[in-house]
Amino acid sequence: MSYIFSFEKLTVWIDTKELIKNIYLITKKFPEEEKFGLTSQLRRASVSVASNLAEGTSRNTNKDKAHFTTMAYSSLMEVLNQVIISKELNFINDENYKTFRESIEKIANKLNALRKSQLNKSTIKRLNDNGRHHT
Repeated sequence: MSYIFSFEKLTVWIDTKELIKNIYLITKKFPEEEKFGLTSQLRRASVSVASNLAEGTSRNTNKDKAHFTTMAYSSLMEVLNQVIISKELNFINDENYKTFRESIEKIANKLNALRKSQLNKSTIKRLNDNGRHHT
């Protein structure tokens, strides 16, 4: 088996990958005139969540990692906004809307927990580094 990168081990990334696949499947059914509108925006925003998680894991500091997790969260909120609009335009039904909403909420909670953990590690490292300078 090939090497597994750290982002591939994140359950939030795995969950996001499933959301992306579902977004792609549902947007195939959107009206043709939305190809460059909501279809494209939903797809790009959902991929952006996973991409920011992947990019963030390559960063050296926890503060940088947390920044990319924040960017992932922002893209996720963009997805939610577009899902709401898609529902109001009757591009998705109530059942699909509920499923997307639950998935987005689950991912949002995991992103918040990840960001909090990254910031806590950053604070602990900073406190440890400051302590070392005084000894």
